[in-house]
Amino acid sequence: MREAACKDIYRGTAIMTAINEVTDLTVEGDVAVITLNSPPVNALSAKVRQGLYDGFKAAGADAAAKAIVLICDGRTFIAGADITEFGGAMKGASLPEVQDMMENSPKPVVAAIHGTALGGGLEVALCAHYRVAVPSAKVGLPEVNLGLLPGAGGTQRLPRIVGAQKALEMMTSGQHVPAKAALAMGLVDELAEEGKLRETAIAFAKKCVAENKPLVKVRDNNTKVEADRANPDIFANFRKANARKFRGFLAPEYNIRCVEAAVNLPFDEGLAVERKLFMELMTGSQSAAQRYAFFAERAAQKIPDVPDDTALIPVNKVGVIGAGTMGGGIAMNFANAGIAVTIVEVKQDALERGLSTIRKNYERTAARGGLTAEQVEERMGLISGSLDMNDLADKDLVIEAVFERMDIKKDIFTKLDAICKAGAILATNTSALNIDEIASVTKRPEAVIGLHFFSPANVMKLLEIVRADHTSKEVIATSMKLAKKIGKVAVLVGVCPGFVGNRILFQRQREAQKLVLEGAMPWDVDRVLYDFGFPMGPFAMSDLAGLDIGWVKEKSNGETIRDVLCEMDRRGQKTGAGYYDYDENRNAKPSPVTEKIINDFIVKSGRNPRKISDEEILERCIYPMINEGAKILEEGKAIRASDIDVVWEYGYGWPVYRGGPMWYGDQVGAAKVLEKMKEFQGAMGDDFKPSALLEKIVAEGKTFADL
Repeated sequence: MREAACKDIYRGTAIMTAINEVTDLTVEGDVAVITLNSPPVNALSAKVRQGLYDGFKAAGADAAAKAIVLICDGRTFIAGADITEFGGAMKGASLPEVQDMMENSPKPVVAAIHGTALGGGLEVALCAHYRVAVPSAKVGLPEVNLGLLPGAGGTQRLPRIVGAQKALEMMTSGQHVPAKAALAMGLVDELAEEGKLRETAIAFAKKCVAENKPLVKVRDNNTKVEADRANPDIFANFRKANARKFRGFLAPEYNIRCVEAAVNLPFDEGLAVERKLFMELMTGSQSAAQRYAFFAERAAQKIPDVPDDTALIPVNKVGVIGAGTMGGGIAMNFANAGIAVTIVEVKQDALERGLSTIRKNYERTAARGGLTAEQVEERMGLISGSLDMNDLADKDLVIEAVFERMDIKKDIFTKLDAICKAGAILATNTSALNIDEIASVTKRPEAVIGLHFFSPANVMKLLEIVRADHTSKEVIATSMKLAKKIGKVAVLVGVCPGFVGNRILFQRQREAQKLVLEGAMPWDVDRVLYDFGFPMGPFAMSDLAGLDIGWVKEKSNGETIRDVLCEMDRRGQKTGAGYYDYDENRNAKPSPVTEKIINDFIVKSGRNPRKISDEEILERCIYPMINEGAKILEEGKAIRASDIDVVWEYGYGWPVYRGGPMWYGDQVGAAKVLEKMKEFQGAMGDDFKPSALLEKIVAEGKTFADL
């Protein structure tokens, strides 16, 4: 237990002063060591800021101390701001006050870094005169991921150390830079051996005193920004190279403007630009949405009826049934995490094709520098193939990833029930089928769960974990934990057609198709949704995937636009034409052929095409999704509204700066969504019937976030 503020207590031969409950000051020889301990990540809360301020003030006033070291207890240096305080009233010392105290100290200040120095943590470290780190440490300014920019001088100091180009890359990506790379670029001055950070930092501080090293203020170092000033194309080239990645986001552009200010303005003027742009982002809707998404992802890991101490099932061996695109991708996730996988197929050629595709995927990653040749072989060595389901007998987890046909899946689970050992988890990758029905053919329904990976399974981060009626808490807890181990963002959902993601997607797809038969062209619908922030619209997506997925030539009789397109061999990008026409580089352009087909369908229906506004397209596509999300909550198929948003962000490309469908519904206002749904229902029928929960929320003046 820490002592009261500023009380002296003995620690060996040194006297430790407890500055406050999270900060100590110890004078060791002629070096004052300020130690911060605020679990779990030493975030810059009011207590931490005040403790640092008082600690530097006390160290500065101590005549025995000739230098100061800042170090942190626990698993990390200062890992960033305390974002729970964002938007609240300022308490205690401000971060700039702490930084000024450090930077203007008449004694050399050394920051000792382990774990991560991120965001405000790195901004604090940049105000030290020198930085020492262990090789495992990482530094970075990841504020862009919360729709923000570094607001405590980071945008002005970082370019002065690493130059504009590297600062742009770090700040707009939020990348964490390893200590060795930080040393090479001048962000860190010395590396310490692992486990010897404290003594190395103290020794470095003593060296500063002995050699009378200058008190280096990053803010005054203009050498690199002056060189960058002679190359003004840096910024235009960077914007052009990253235009697609940054599309729709404000924060990357605002970060770029701050680096421009660092290059072109004196430090204090650049700081004023940083502060102005930070406040614009901080009070804007995009950062609010991105901060919401940050907490939503973490909330999704909490299952109310599955305690944190629920026993976990060890998963060391995994089986996957099916070596197709999904099965192979699923297997890669486990091999990437060092878990052995056996893939079972019914035919040798299918198995060999699947294993060959996995190898090609790994080799493609290696060619881009993402893996070494040794890592490719190591991962391939963890994946084996078999034509015999009996080879799954010793597996801890078996995932079925075959055709979406209930009869096939039930047959497989009947066999697995007889083959697999007691305690094994039996999972299905179905994207829509009833898992309770699948589980019913086993004598162990408590072991059955849905693990719905998204394609490509080795890339997409979302994992919909589907609990059936009898799924045990141990199986749920294990699946949630395992998802994190293999790099997935897991969301627990209930059994219903399409689960959460695809059930909501159906609403958008239905309206997109209806809009086209009323007079909107596919490229109109796609443009509106692309401008909203989706990576692509539904018709462009269909062309990319292939219009003939699920289409059977022998049964096709021109009943739908898709049927006609497929019958004309317009099956998407792979044939050079689908809804769109494509050139040799697969660049799309609106197709007069498709337009004529659509107009013919409209005439045949006895209606006249009408002009449909962009506003109607957006409302018709998005509001039914929000309404369906409300129905899902009403039925208890999602635990919380934010879980739905996590599904849509990670599984379907919902723009994170719009928070998710339920968050967006709250921003638009549930009352407006309800009003429009009723209006559409009156004009177009019960596809737009409002959910009872939406009506209840409006009647009670609540939001989805209140649920």
